[in-house]
Amino acid sequence: MRFRIFVSGLVQGVGFRAYTHRVAQSYGLSGWVRNLPDGRVEILVEGDEEVLCNFIRDVWRGPRLSRVDKLEILKEEQDEPLTGFDIRY
Repeated sequence: MRFRIFVSGLVQGVGFRAYTHRVAQSYGLSGWVRNLPDGRVEILVEGDEEVLCNFIRDVWRGPRLSRVDKLEILKEEQDEPLTGFDIRY
């Protein structure tokens, strides 16, 4: 299963990408995370549905200095499989 997630709130400049990277790796998920020019964070993540639900719960919590106001979660078709989980700049 693959989701594209847009995270709104205080999510840039607070270690959100590094946190997301650590959480995704701990769950063995594939994909990437990046900041967007409009202040949101975008995540593309792929894995088992149950594991993804746990990942989304952790993303909603965010790191200590962040504040997540909104998650927009879009289910996507899996075309090419993703490998590893990266922070994109």
